[in-house]
Amino acid sequence: MERRVLTLDEAALRRRTSIKWQLHDSDVLPLWVAEMDVAPAPAVVEEMARIAREGDFGYPVTGPYTEEVAALYDEWGAQVTPARARPVADVMAGVRAGLMAITGPDDPVYITVPVYPPFHAAVHEIGRRLVPVPLTSTGRLDPAALDAAFAEHGRGALLLANPHNPTGTVPTRGELSHVAVTAERHGVRIVSDEIHAPLVLPGAGFTPLLSLPEAQSGVTVFSAAKGWNLAGAKSGVIFGGSEASDAIRALPPGLEFSTSHLGVRLHTAALRGGRDWLADLVHDLDANRTLLAQLLTEHLPEIVWQPVEATYLAWLDCRRLELGSDPAVHFRDVARVALTPGPPFGAGGGFARLNFATSPALLTEAIERMARSIPARRE
Repeated sequence: MERRVLTLDEAALRRRTSIKWQLHDSDVLPLWVAEMDVAPAPAVVEEMARIAREGDFGYPVTGPYTEEVAALYDEWGAQVTPARARPVADVMAGVRAGLMAITGPDDPVYITVPVYPPFHAAVHEIGRRLVPVPLTSTGRLDPAALDAAFAEHGRGALLLANPHNPTGTVPTRGELSHVAVTAERHGVRIVSDEIHAPLVLPGAGFTPLLSLPEAQSGVTVFSAAKGWNLAGAKSGVIFGGSEASDAIRALPPGLEFSTSHLGVRLHTAALRGGRDWLADLVHDLDANRTLLAQLLTEHLPEIVWQPVEATYLAWLDCRRLELGSDPAVHFRDVARVALTPGPPFGAGGGFARLNFATSPALLTEAIERMARSIPARRE
């Protein structure tokens, strides 16, 4: 299938100065950190050019950004009131602020593992007690396991990745509702990181936490950074449900001044004028999801992988290859392909995360290198 935006070749990508392309040696194919090998949306390019041309590098006006995020959530079926929204520096800044607003020192914060490593770090950084709760064997939320953990450790907060990173699952409305009801029964409030919501692929549908009547005491954090590949232009928004005004009032004063004018402007441009580009990107990610499944079946059938419902991050179970607890080390050192190590996600021994948001040629080359690196196949 022809790609529309994931078309950049390796020579063009190696001119980039971001960490994805600069951390490793020049012979390593970097399929690790959550950054896409894609040219930006034309609306973002135009806004960046305008900012540079007019010297528009001052302090941010955040209202239009918050309104665009609210409009997007309205399309997704969640009524987000700008009065209960605050701009933040980025999603993890919003996550930390949200957790601090609804929990006290040493309260439990539940995370569903394996999950994005900064979740683990954020809980420790704010002085809360980390309680990992495993996902099901298929990478989905496990209400029974959460119920048991809530009963044992008590009221606090549940930090969700919706869609989930690294498994790429998207909770159904029923699954999310079951978890919300269970949390409410135990006095546990939910913080939902929804940064990957624009990247739900065909076959799944996104349910915002705050579209659920039973989850209105929760808070959500969103950013256009992942959907439009704007990680270097930081900005985000935290907003609360109809029963979360107390959490929004408890956020640190001046929080909105931590956000970036450049980020606010580029994210707003993406949300307003980058929808066609996003549709092309989702088309390409869907095609790469299919290609990755074919490549793994052909070259690395020992790797167990469940095709993702969202994101561009594949969670690879490499345990049958017997490469140790961190197979990313082998693939980096021997195959010269950089993946994200699995252990820091929690419950990730023997796993690695692969970023498939690249051209078909680079994705194919990476999987073929990985296959050739397995000792029994080097002949």
